[in-house]
Amino acid sequence: MLQSWLDFHRDTLLSKCAGLTGEQLARPGTPPSTLTLLGLVRHLAYVERVWFRQRFAGEAVATLHCTPDAPDADFDDLDPARAAADLAALTAEIAACDAVVAERSLDETFTLRDRTLNLRWIYVHMIEEYARHNGHADLLREALDGETGF
Repeated sequence: MLQSWLDFHRDTLLSKCAGLTGEQLARPGTPPSTLTLLGLVRHLAYVERVWFRQRFAGEAVATLHCTPDAPDADFDDLDPARAAADLAALTAEIAACDAVVAERSLDETFTLRDRTLNLRWIYVHMIEEYARHNGHADLLREALDGETGF
């Protein structure tokens, strides 16, 4: 059930981006906000990698987009010409994260800042993360071309 809900929300974000140009994906919806669909794509690729691969699985993979000097680069350092590559990176990250957890128990734990968390906690957190940002994506897409719904 958790995987199904996460997949639903992943697909929802990708559907909100479908058929748009790089320029549209990088266009903020409502001033003064600078939030964009492309920023959401980059942010969620970053979050997928951090939670599933780095924190849970302990993989030594580089962090996507963000650095200590640029913690919001996922949202801010946008290049419309790289939109297709950023979408492909999210899709690839989803596949890599799914592979990491495919045979793992939801009760398997890891420690983060003196807290013990489990894989189930990550799934619930990621569903919440996508659901919140899909609400933003709904508004951003509607502002771009009037498209609403899934």
